[in-house]
Amino acid sequence: MAHTTSNPKIHEGRNLKRFRELFNYKQDALAFELGEDWNQQKISLLEQKEKIDSDILEQVAAILKIPAEAIRNFDEDQAINIITNTYHDHSSNNSNDNSFNQGTINLNPIEKIIQLHEEKIALYERMLKEKDEMMGRLERLIGGK
Repeated sequence: MAHTTSNPKIHEGRNLKRFRELFNYKQDALAFELGEDWNQQKISLLEQKEKIDSDILEQVAAILKIPAEAIRNFDEDQAINIITNTYHDHSSNNSNDNSFNQGTINLNPIEKIIQLHEEKIALYERMLKEKDEMMGRLERLIGGK
């Protein structure tokens, strides 16, 4: 093995599995990409290893199109701490309106359903008003003949 990991909690095989599943890559597909010497069972065994040989890790990272360091250094506990410390009460530190730069995230689907229902009612009311106006115009046209 060509490297050592500084954090003993990091399990490279588990990290590989997490990233593989995140990118919806099957073990068979990964084995196929690695070559003839690989099969699903070997990938399964690889994912059970705490440390993965550097050369293999680099190949797998290239197939998944991620840096090998992402697999080497991903620490679930640290990721959870970052998320926990960054987001409180469903809001980010930068904003209290549940919005991010990319768009708005609705964290309460019931509120969204209620909003859509109210919009639907308003639409029906506008349509009824337009229908009544149209009926009035038609009655005036018919009565005028």
